[in-house]
Amino acid sequence: MTPRVRAPELPQNYTWLNIDKPLSLKELRGRVVILDFWTYCCINCLHILPDLKYLEQKYPDSLTVIGVHSAKFDNEKGIENIRQAILRYDIEHPVLVDRDFRVWEEYAVRAWPTFMIIDPEGYVVGYLSGEGKRDTLDELIQQLINQHQEKGTINFQEISLTLEKQRQPLITPLAFPGKVLATQAGLFIADSGHHRLVMSSYNGEILHLIGTGKSGLTDGAFNEAQFFAPQGMAFDRENQLLFVADTENHTVRRVDLKHQIVETIAGTGEQSHNIRPHGGAGLETALNSPWDIVQLGQTLFIAMAGSHQIWQMDLESGIVKTYAGTGAEACIDGLLTESVFAQPSGITINGQELYIADSEVSSIRGVGLKEPQQVRTICGSGQLFGFGDVDEQGENVRLQHCLGVEYAQNYLWVADTYNHKIKLVSPSIGNCQTVLGDGSAGLKDGQGQNTSFFEPSGLSAMGSYLYISDTNNHAIRRVDLKTFEVMTLAFSGLCPPDVCIPPIG
Repeated sequence: MTPRVRAPELPQNYTWLNIDKPLSLKELRGRVVILDFWTYCCINCLHILPDLKYLEQKYPDSLTVIGVHSAKFDNEKGIENIRQAILRYDIEHPVLVDRDFRVWEEYAVRAWPTFMIIDPEGYVVGYLSGEGKRDTLDELIQQLINQHQEKGTINFQEISLTLEKQRQPLITPLAFPGKVLATQAGLFIADSGHHRLVMSSYNGEILHLIGTGKSGLTDGAFNEAQFFAPQGMAFDRENQLLFVADTENHTVRRVDLKHQIVETIAGTGEQSHNIRPHGGAGLETALNSPWDIVQLGQTLFIAMAGSHQIWQMDLESGIVKTYAGTGAEACIDGLLTESVFAQPSGITINGQELYIADSEVSSIRGVGLKEPQQVRTICGSGQLFGFGDVDEQGENVRLQHCLGVEYAQNYLWVADTYNHKIKLVSPSIGNCQTVLGDGSAGLKDGQGQNTSFFEPSGLSAMGSYLYISDTNNHAIRRVDLKTFEVMTLAFSGLCPPDVCIPPIG
């Protein structure tokens, strides 16, 4: 008979979030406990959050989920940064900040995300790693409840939580804006935390609110449509169409500004678990967390963060398919079919080449559009743990989870997200220099490096201005590219959903 393993006790002197006091496994006896080992940069960790929410709601009096945040990047170790991630992803279970990987090591965890399942008597009964485990977990929880009901070792009760969103309600006009797009028609903002799009003039007047502000997947008029954490956008000026990477709906949406209608053009609404290169009709092909999007003629190129690939969509035929990337997670250059990416989260174009912010390897990649179509690493280590903050050239550059990239004035502007900086990269020689931000998380206007940002993740240039989606500051910043002067934009009359009456349209 296999000996039973007692679950190591959780540290009481570490920081706990979403709860008033530390939890011990001893006091949780009688309940099924799932420890979810996660880190907030990891898209696989984000994909399993809806599964955990489903299970928590199904078994409120017998299941406790505890998120164990074991940080990959240095920036993810900050308590305030983890708190912001909890707010951003609407996490409603206790989170233990696992500093120095102590709990990770005690439970012999090897990968994000990993679930440790602990029975009502405090023994580890199994573990699972990766996505798509909801049904397996559901079955196991039900078995444990039945088994311990028979033994009389189950204790049905609800745990009282004090959520971070109760302590710090999101009442800002924008909430965690992921991307921004500057066009001749106006400024488009992916108001990701409010599940909507905002269109404004350049002087801050609101032109359209697109989406109800509640998460969902609904087509229709601007005031009826629903999105779920939308991110990147591309604008077809001639036809007045906005294309949107509707990230957590795993879809691409089309916003018709003339007729004020939103329509889904790719994706089924379900996450694809097929990472092999493939394709098909847009509305019949499941996608996997499209994070950013760019248009070239009648083709959309999509940074498909969830499957670590670059995809393309032919707008005339409606066919969507893999363009580059095998689906593995790493940094491998070469032919499109042999190349490998790691959670590509930003995409821009100069007509000859796509440029990618490859976030999990903290590198900027180039993807050829003309023969020979090759993938190259422009700057960054190309390693999953090769990150830092070093202005250098090529492989000597160190970035930290870069999420945004914009081609303008023959250079690449990079949102070096976890370093809270904006950097300038030469696409030809891979030289990288810090232009904006002092490296601290903050909100300070001013000039050049005498400014501060908080996890900026989107960039868009128009004329002599660069617009920055300063995500954790819930703000859009504008940079004068002649003087490097930074200012924070104000939007007249913009309110959070349900707080004030939105303008018509």
